[in-house]
Amino acid sequence: MALKYKSKINKIRTFALILVFAGMILMYIGLFFKQHEWLMVTLMILGTISIILSTVVYFWIGLLSTRTVSIICPSCEKPTKMLGRVDMCMHCDQPLTLDKNLEGKEFNEDYNSKKNNVEETHKM
Repeated sequence: MALKYKSKINKIRTFALILVFAGMILMYIGLFFKQHEWLMVTLMILGTISIILSTVVYFWIGLLSTRTVSIICPSCEKPTKMLGRVDMCMHCDQPLTLDKNLEGKEFNEDYNSKKNNVEETHKM
């Protein structure tokens, strides 16, 4: 069974890339509506906002990436970055954790939520 999870950093970068392309597509579609200036301007503004938002997301994930824990993946032996209690390797999608309480448990992204952190703390 293949895991459907991906590294959180890669997910956010993919989202930002989608915003860039969506913005360019919106602006390109706006060129087809030169006869309707209001529609063309609206699509151009939406496209510009999408590209600006992607820049903000890229900047944010870059800042976040500098504060992550860098580890060596035990499977592929490549350096990868970890966000939260559990994450996936950026290269081989190996489930990773630095929390001794989660070792041996099935991978679940819900371990990163604050609710689960509180529940785990109370169980100890």
